[in-house]
Amino acid sequence: MRWSWRIGRLAGIDLFVHWTFLLLVFWFLLLPLLEARGREQVTDVVVNFLFVLAIFACVVLHELGHALTARHYGIRTRDITLLPIGGLARLERMPDDPTQELWVALAGPAVNVVIAGLLFITLAVAGRIGASDWDFIHVRMVNFLNKLMTANVILVLFNLIPAFPMDGGRVLRALLARKMDYMKATQMAASIGQALAIVLGIVGMLYNPFLLFIAIFVYLGAGSEASMVETRRALQGVPVQYAMMTRFQTLSPADPLARAAQELMAGAQHDFPVVENGRVVGMLVRDDLFKALQSQTDTASVESVMRRDCPIVSQNDILETVFRRMQEQGCSSLPVVSGERLVGIVTLENVGELMILRQARQHTQKTPAASS
Repeated sequence: MRWSWRIGRLAGIDLFVHWTFLLLVFWFLLLPLLEARGREQVTDVVVNFLFVLAIFACVVLHELGHALTARHYGIRTRDITLLPIGGLARLERMPDDPTQELWVALAGPAVNVVIAGLLFITLAVAGRIGASDWDFIHVRMVNFLNKLMTANVILVLFNLIPAFPMDGGRVLRALLARKMDYMKATQMAASIGQALAIVLGIVGMLYNPFLLFIAIFVYLGAGSEASMVETRRALQGVPVQYAMMTRFQTLSPADPLARAAQELMAGAQHDFPVVENGRVVGMLVRDDLFKALQSQTDTASVESVMRRDCPIVSQNDILETVFRRMQEQGCSSLPVVSGERLVGIVTLENVGELMILRQARQHTQKTPAASS
């Protein structure tokens, strides 16, 4: 995710923090510290900040639950990013098997259930320990753990709301997909989620504006999930050659960035296959070119900037599979070959245009011609 900083690695997964998370730090620590008067108030501020960090540690463990369960089914997790509204584990894909999707979706809330259970046991033990001279610390510790336990219970309930993009929406779809088509299950789960969002929005307008924010988040998330699955379904059985760009320019690894900039300005092509001795060796992506020109000279070589991790696809590959690979690898464009010969480029924009054309043709076929 853009504007994120890597802060570590957990279970082989990179952990990032988004810059907006710093706003939370400012809100819960720096701002109250500036307004605090006296030692006790400063202590309260620090305790509250530690509580926020504990919550986000629970969120990271929640996302790690999803990631490790997905790994069990052979699905890699790109990274986990901390945001002010929670965490985001970017899986390469969700499992196609509804049962596997069910377990992956439930794994996150299950982690919070375990955390809440352990905290409950800890509080039960702490309640039997005599505080004696440690009353002040004892009370603060019990309050801290009690709030943390309650927060984990809330996280479980919130994530199990049966609406995308929460875990509950995926649980609902997985259960429905056991008895019906996956696309129909997604549409039904999305409709249920959007109906729930409308109810939350009405309640939010009457009682709590924060619920209105959640309602908008849920409504848009449900629509986005349904649209994504519909796109994948529409691309089933369609070869890449029907969506690829056949008029394109290529670059050589030794070409200077100045030439790449000229080609970029000369046409509508954004990304360029890099070819050496008739073989594709990489892709030069527009965003990478812009970044390179900010830090390097125009005479720097294309080879120093090009991406080597974007896969090469065949013109006979199915678009649904290629579309998924583009998302998994984070590549907006892929070179297309016939044998070893470069014959085109497929981009996310091409895929979108093909979808629009197919929908337009289907509409024309369904609409009867006007009688004279």
